[in-house]
Amino acid sequence: MKKIKENALVVFSGGQDSTTCLIWALKKFESVSAITFNYKQRHQIEIECAKKIIDFLSSKKKVQINWLKESIHIDHVIVDISFLSNLLHSAMIQDLDMKYNDETGLPTTFVPGRNILFLTIAAALAYQKKIKHLVAGVCQTDYSGYPDCRDATIKSLQATLKLGLEYDLIIHTPLMWKDKAETIKLMQKLGGLELYKYTHTCYKGERPACGECFACELRLNGFKKARLTDPLEYKHR
Repeated sequence: MKKIKENALVVFSGGQDSTTCLIWALKKFESVSAITFNYKQRHQIEIECAKKIIDFLSSKKKVQINWLKESIHIDHVIVDISFLSNLLHSAMIQDLDMKYNDETGLPTTFVPGRNILFLTIAAALAYQKKIKHLVAGVCQTDYSGYPDCRDATIKSLQATLKLGLEYDLIIHTPLMWKDKAETIKLMQKLGGLELYKYTHTCYKGERPACGECFACELRLNGFKKARLTDPLEYKHR
């Protein structure tokens, strides 16, 4: 992968996909910053995971990725948008059943406009910091039906942000057309598979992960298809 001598800002949740994107960005760009959002998600533990992963990468004490510089610094900002929990009803925010909504056909874990808001705030920060590259782990291949994960949504949003900011912004979605197994294989190729031990996926916010929710099942099936072992600890596999 040819390195671009520019800066990138990664929308970083501390989950499997965004961690893959963070390592991908570190490989591709000269320097990388990360932005994490606190929207009072049930799986708030992922914010702690995000902090830990950034710390591990910066210290290189517990994670060895050969091509990383000995000294690496990732600017990491956590943005509080907890007001979402007062506006929206979602199983990702409230203690609601995780199932499919018969009316919308979407999982009850859908948070309306979440990724659009994330990327809009990230774009504003990128503009301020003179960063032209945003990286997001959205995926149309393996997504749960979330309309704001689709390629068409991201392309449309990129065009809107470029117009609204009058700034030549690019949103990179390296996982858009990859299923979970392909994402895992990408991380293996980048040498960061060990980092998955510190990521969080479980929608119930449990550690060890429940192994039974939509997100855990998708992740475990991905590892099974990739014929690799997930280093994350589960209650049920």
